[in-house]
Amino acid sequence: MAEATASVSGIVGNRIRHSGQLLRGIQSGNGFHPDILATTEHRPWPLPRSPWAMTQQWNDLLFAHWPVQVADIAGHLPQGLAVDTFDGYAWLGVVPFWMDGIRFRGLPPIPGTSRFPELNLRTYVRERNSNLAGVYFYSLDAANPLAVSVARAFFKLPYYWARMGVRHQEGGIRYSSKRLLVKEPARFEAKYRSLGREAARGDLEHFLTERYCLYTSDARGLLYRGNIHHLPWPLEEAEAEIGLNELPDAFGLRLPEREPILHYSRTLKVYVWPLEQVSAMAKHTAAQVLPAAETL
Repeated sequence: MAEATASVSGIVGNRIRHSGQLLRGIQSGNGFHPDILATTEHRPWPLPRSPWAMTQQWNDLLFAHWPVQVADIAGHLPQGLAVDTFDGYAWLGVVPFWMDGIRFRGLPPIPGTSRFPELNLRTYVRERNSNLAGVYFYSLDAANPLAVSVARAFFKLPYYWARMGVRHQEGGIRYSSKRLLVKEPARFEAKYRSLGREAARGDLEHFLTERYCLYTSDARGLLYRGNIHHLPWPLEEAEAEIGLNELPDAFGLRLPEREPILHYSRTLKVYVWPLEQVSAMAKHTAAQVLPAAETL
């Protein structure tokens, strides 16, 4: 197993410094400030005017990121999305965690869906008309078949049912996943832990984690955006031993022969809005790359 430790430095801009100060100011030993929706200074655009639809809490989360060639990602994107780049590269992320606190607005918790592991394979994109940055998911594996069905139906996301395990062991997390009901099992096995130190909050960390919407498409090729909101990510330095990672292989993607950049987050509460269709005012091809938006 290859061991990798996050050690990223970057130029810290005023907005990124502000995000770090904001995060430290609203965290406490018992969790986060309760009025998360009132804390919006760190967002790149305002909260949606429509009501949020769902809340979740993400726990023991590992970000593992690799730089990849733009051309390798561009051909796998829906029409209307462009590769978002940092230092001339596209970035591919594998993100294991477990979630709880799942609740739809106005409804009590649904029995059997309130706590389960999730594992996603993601990259970073911009919508061509608005240039808004977001996340594009290749796959999301979850251990709860009802949650998989609901997410596919209502959020049009590529969820898969998987046999998953999350164990707290030797001061860290032992994580495993095997996709079910598919020809290729897409297995993942890793051990990871926080190093107990706050991670640097540079330009790369901001690029990889501070994303406030996701993009997805349906069978007709229509593009949708889903807004999310949370406090700035409380990132810590991390180390990991990734023994098996077949997620990229399932989509014909190849990771570079280098160690990933790693970050760990203990817990984060997230608000999710309903999907909205993105207007296709102009036709583009996915192979083109938009310039990055100006620094806010």
